[in-house]
Amino acid sequence: MTVRIVDNADVAADAEIGDGSSIWHLAQIREGARLGRDCVVGRGAYIGTGVRLGDGCKVQNYALVYEPAQLGDGVFIGPAVVLTNDHFPRAINPDGSPKSASDWEPVGVTIERGAAIGARAVCVAPVIIGQWASVAAGAVVTKDVPAFALVAGVPARQIGWVGKAGVRLEERDGFWVCPTTGDRYEIQQGRLREAQQ
Repeated sequence: MTVRIVDNADVAADAEIGDGSSIWHLAQIREGARLGRDCVVGRGAYIGTGVRLGDGCKVQNYALVYEPAQLGDGVFIGPAVVLTNDHFPRAINPDGSPKSASDWEPVGVTIERGAAIGARAVCVAPVIIGQWASVAAGAVVTKDVPAFALVAGVPARQIGWVGKAGVRLEERDGFWVCPTTGDRYEIQQGRLREAQQ
């Protein structure tokens, strides 16, 4: 396998791009970023300094992944998604001087394995999106999202559960069941987990 980087992408010399990954037109990958194997970074997307992507991640067109974000394996970032990194954004300090890198401490968004963030959603750092969770398009996430949760709205609130296939689960006989795969899940101590077969 090889890495595909189109000519007009801007990839820092010290960025690590995993085997089989593709970086498309006008994308920018900053210094110290590390992308796993088989990742796709779409047109005009931005991957910040030191950001980490696991294997098999997809970052769609014009998404902005600001440092120090951490994405697990198989994470999907939809078009125009924004992962923020500042608690108190300001261009200047109280004395009117321009803010510099030393005037603030970036905070990151962590997205765990298999989770998906829908188009134009905003995740306001610091938040953790649990494994296999789904954030609906246009949502604004301001607090942590449990594994397998489906959240939507502004601010985002849980509206259901999803399985690994990303399809909303249906409640049947005390279990949550994926209508696509038939996989069963159960709630234990307030968290959804795969049911023992």
